[in-house]
Amino acid sequence: MVEIRKLFECLDYELVRGSMRGEISEIVYDSRKVVADCLFVCITGAKSDGHDYAPKAVEGGAKVIVVEKNIDIPEDVTVIKVADSREALALLSASFFGNPSEKMRVIGVTGTKGKTTTTYMIKSILDASGHKCGLIGTIETIIGERSIPSVNTTPESYYIQKYLREMLDQGCDCAVMEVSSQGLMLARTAGILFDIGIFTNLSPDHIGPDEHRDFDHYLHCKSMLFKQCKIGIFNIDDPYYERVLNGHGCSVETFGFSDNAGFQAYDYRLIHEKGRIGVDFKVKGIMEGEFELNLPGKFSIYNALAAIAVCRIFGVPDDVTKKALKKAHVKGRIEPVKVSDDFSLMIDYAHNAFGLESLLTTLKEYEPRRLVCLFGCGGNRDRNRRFEMGEVSGKYADLSIITSDNPRYEKPEDIIEDIITGISKTKGQYVKITDRKEAIAYAIHNGQPGDVIVLAGKGHEDYQEIEGVKYPMDERDIIRDILEADAKS
Repeated sequence: MVEIRKLFECLDYELVRGSMRGEISEIVYDSRKVVADCLFVCITGAKSDGHDYAPKAVEGGAKVIVVEKNIDIPEDVTVIKVADSREALALLSASFFGNPSEKMRVIGVTGTKGKTTTTYMIKSILDASGHKCGLIGTIETIIGERSIPSVNTTPESYYIQKYLREMLDQGCDCAVMEVSSQGLMLARTAGILFDIGIFTNLSPDHIGPDEHRDFDHYLHCKSMLFKQCKIGIFNIDDPYYERVLNGHGCSVETFGFSDNAGFQAYDYRLIHEKGRIGVDFKVKGIMEGEFELNLPGKFSIYNALAAIAVCRIFGVPDDVTKKALKKAHVKGRIEPVKVSDDFSLMIDYAHNAFGLESLLTTLKEYEPRRLVCLFGCGGNRDRNRRFEMGEVSGKYADLSIITSDNPRYEKPEDIIEDIITGISKTKGQYVKITDRKEAIAYAIHNGQPGDVIVLAGKGHEDYQEIEGVKYPMDERDIIRDILEADAKS
């Protein structure tokens, strides 16, 4: 229980009626989760307005209602008016959980690409150096040994504060989190003064009716992170670097290949040998050293540079950073899976044309004997995605293995035919194997020396959705079962 008056010390408000005396049991913003003596925050969303559900919240036992506009509810309920209920939810949640971000070092990572990998790299290094680091991101939230699957890249503010509190209680002295443009726009990180903020890169994304109205707004929302952090670490090579930096309120460090970068990468080398694919590079400037990644591509170097810069601020010894980076990987993000010394295989979440093209062009740089791409497309989604992904795979892969993804309520064969329509615009070779397990077995059994094989689309997902039912299916388990069966035969 928390005192109402103490809870509201963190923001400006108007007491419309009722009393600031007493205590509340919980903060709630979903009327379906109302409990006795809770505080209910009315959030105006894109599709529904929490003010409409205030009467239901009162019926469920809400003691205090926080609003942006006038509402009609029983007079024995305390009503408090604020200018922005989303920001109020964030600040009240921070206060409710004892302002956990003030008692630990918090690192925020924003940008279009690279957020997930960068956060895992940072966590890997900090954990290896003796810190205990929590993580909040696209795939999961990690609190000690506990993993919570994610719904949003940046959770609602209540859950951010709840997770930070749990991390603190579990002995974490730091936390790293992905900070999306949506999360910043919707004030989910309000009330957090980040110790470090990172900018990875920027390209047009998340622009539409329910997201950002245009690219300028998208960029503006990304830049908001650097008005609420102490130290900003920026990719100086990104063409939008100066615009994101504009109006910042933090001290600045930079990374990249540019001569002006504080952490400058140079002399990088692509590695493809004995079933391993990765990259080696050197760093000079604020620090000097040689690093090795078991992740492919130049973009992996950018992610690593950001992590190196962060851990330098934390005082992590260079040898610890090097060892941790070499071991770092992210489930479902160009994740290597060892199956042979003759060819390489990896799992990636690329599930649209943009992501698939980025992935395949990166792997193409390694000049594999063949680049083999196994993928499908989700059902009950825009059909154009299927044509586009088919065309991309046909253009860049030497062999496409077309299979099922999450067909949902569609027939997998119909989805595959749409993909073939896209591939047919190219000269790319393909095979069609509807059952994904059979398709993966085919890819492994037909791998040739020097091949690079990528299983695209599922990534970290461990299920396949068919007719509204999610069936367990983890590609790592499938690969293990195939290899075990081969060993017995």
